[in-house]
Amino acid sequence: MQIWTSGVASPRGIVHVARDVEAAGWDGLVVVDSQNLSGDPYVALAMAATATERIGLGPGVTNSVTRSAAVTATSIASVQRIAEGRAVLGIGRGDSALAHLGRAPGRVAPFERYLRHLQAYLKGESVPFDDIVDISADIAPPMSALQLADAPADSRIEWIAGTDKVPVEVAASGPRVIAVGARHADRLMFTLGADNERIAWGIAQARQARREAGLDPEGIAFGAYINAACHPDLDVARDLVRGGLTTFARFSVMHGTASGPLNESNRTVLRDLRDAYDMRKHTQGDSRQAGVLTPGFIDRFAIVGSSAHCIERLQSLAGLGLDKVIISGGRRGADQVAAKEAQKIMEQEVLPAF
Repeated sequence: MQIWTSGVASPRGIVHVARDVEAAGWDGLVVVDSQNLSGDPYVALAMAATATERIGLGPGVTNSVTRSAAVTATSIASVQRIAEGRAVLGIGRGDSALAHLGRAPGRVAPFERYLRHLQAYLKGESVPFDDIVDISADIAPPMSALQLADAPADSRIEWIAGTDKVPVEVAASGPRVIAVGARHADRLMFTLGADNERIAWGIAQARQARREAGLDPEGIAFGAYINAACHPDLDVARDLVRGGLTTFARFSVMHGTASGPLNESNRTVLRDLRDAYDMRKHTQGDSRQAGVLTPGFIDRFAIVGSSAHCIERLQSLAGLGLDKVIISGGRRGADQVAAKEAQKIMEQEVLPAF
């Protein structure tokens, strides 16, 4: 199983981060795409690609609203060229990137159409102009208004030929997005927490969606975004994951109804989390929403504890069929000395086991 880590899209700082990530033995690095909170992810990924030789690189995650599919495809394909085949494209319906534009996550049906277009562009195929409906005619009228002598018949990224096709990884938590990702992604990256029962549920949902679409249920890979902190003091480990865990746990209850297997106490925590969530304190461990997470909830939805415990939990996820996990940080508002200690334990004691 590959183990990746995450970081901020700092155009200059990412060079040092990427070198450290590679030297520490991680398999890859993703950077956030949230234009109001950090730098451009594709600039950062290109910089990281020039500073590394081995690790995978990608956005974790971009969204289907703030860029057209053609722009996203050409951006990640450019990173792919620089990285010589190490790029992946993580994508979801959007969270903080849209919240800071006054919008909720994109709707599911347009998200599926976007994925179809994205995969077509990345394969060097064409997309009919009539199917590109996310550019309003009020903003840009049809090209026919120019009355040109000749023009492109459809939309295709011509220069992409000869570039290794970038894998598309869809971040998903609810049944509808899991089904969409199962039909169109190369890998589904679950945001269901680190709980085996919930991950097994997600895999079953995906395989059933592929069967119903006439696709091979085994023809897709599975991974997950996981919040983890390895530290001998369990309470310290719990506090280290609080901020990041609020973000990922909220995805399972974002629209009011909690998805996936849950007992009543954890269902209550998710409802309280949704009601308390303050986007101005996104990912912060000292936020109001972080305070609603109970020890039992953290222990189920995250991986916290000794290095031996972390290894055991990760191995159990691999046994379910996950071939990749991305360890999400979210250490803002946490004890930074403890955070560095936990990172050292992860890199020196946990990563070598994989």
